[in-house]
Amino acid sequence: MFDIQRFTAASDAADAVRLLREDPDAVLIAGGTDVLIRIREGKLPDAHLVSIHGLPELTGVRRTPDGTIVIGPATPFAVLAADPIIQTCLPFLGEAVSRVGGPQTREAGTVGGNLVNGATSADSAPSLCALNAQLVLRSADGTRTVPITAFYTGPGRTVRRRDELLTEIRILPEDYAGFAGETVKYGKRAAMEIATLGCAVMVRLSDDKRTVRALRLAYGVAAPTPIRCPQAEAAAVGKPVSTALADEIAHAVLDEVNPRSSWRASREFRLQLIEELTRRAFRAAVIRAGGAI
Repeated sequence: MFDIQRFTAASDAADAVRLLREDPDAVLIAGGTDVLIRIREGKLPDAHLVSIHGLPELTGVRRTPDGTIVIGPATPFAVLAADPIIQTCLPFLGEAVSRVGGPQTREAGTVGGNLVNGATSADSAPSLCALNAQLVLRSADGTRTVPITAFYTGPGRTVRRRDELLTEIRILPEDYAGFAGETVKYGKRAAMEIATLGCAVMVRLSDDKRTVRALRLAYGVAAPTPIRCPQAEAAAVGKPVSTALADEIAHAVLDEVNPRSSWRASREFRLQLIEELTRRAFRAAVIRAGGAI
């Protein structure tokens, strides 16, 4: 049973912002894979929905003249994964979103919805955290840009206000050029599974491919929010690529994560996963960057 009292399709982003301001009970809906479940569970009684589904200005991927990649938040996962810009510049992000749910979820669910619901298990979050994604939020009061690393405030919570619309996910050229990345999702099933743990690793190597110049380590379900591990990242810079370094990094991140026990996995098992998936993702990222390990 879907208890929907009002449904309005916004004509564009400005119209969506206006509708949010005028109706304090309005809730945005794009793909509906999260919102409709909340309605069905009775968490949004007498729902007032404002649809941004398929709005051209909020959909698709483009690259600006300076190299910034701009992702429309209403872009479905399947469209994002198949986009030529993503496949060329951010293939590991495309791979991450291609693991979301099943085919129906990937066709309907959107990358923006995956972020604004605040879930630490969001499949796109570790990759976008590793990429230092910038989130552009628009309201009737104006526009502000929030780094994704400052976007989450707790389980299911973000800094986005109810009357704000996520209009762009921006990735600057310095945050992807020269990097190679790898993402790993662990779940009890190969498909249609919420992540027990998610891991994204990005690495930039020296010209001779033997030394780490920069490292990014990001995780989902390793803390109450998606997180980065800056201390472990910094400690790896300047060190030669080796299996010993992979082990060192995998051990170092344990000082920065804070997983919890749940019905899906215990804290102790998640710590084991964090250590092992970090090794695997680092090795794969190094190989993708042209190195050997």
